[in-house]
Amino acid sequence: MKAFLKNYRQSPRKVRLVAGLVCGKNVDSALVELDFLAKRAGLPIKKLLMGAIANAKQQGIEKANLFIKELRVDKGIVMKRMMPAAMGSAHPINKRTSHVTLVLAEKVMPVKKTKVAKKTTSKK
Repeated sequence: MKAFLKNYRQSPRKVRLVAGLVCGKNVDSALVELDFLAKRAGLPIKKLLMGAIANAKQQGIEKANLFIKELRVDKGIVMKRMMPAAMGSAHPINKRTSHVTLVLAEKVMPVKKTKVAKKTTSKK
């Protein structure tokens, strides 16, 4: 399942710190970690993850089997502003945005092999 967050108004460098923490984890443990994270990007990524889980449930996939396969943070648009400076000059300010892509995958549970009971024939 995929979910996208476009033009999130925080720089990609800061969002990647949060993305690196939860990438590859089970969905339940990622949600718990995002709850207690002291970063601003934690809440939008948690909402994005909840949306991806809802997309998976629509297709009949169990939440317990899901894990974060990919959490990619790309550069979005850059809003360019100017800040007045001394003697009539101006300094540029770049307000960066992020595009976040979340991909969930289903864990394939290994099937336990059972031993087939052999028929024993007794010789008499």
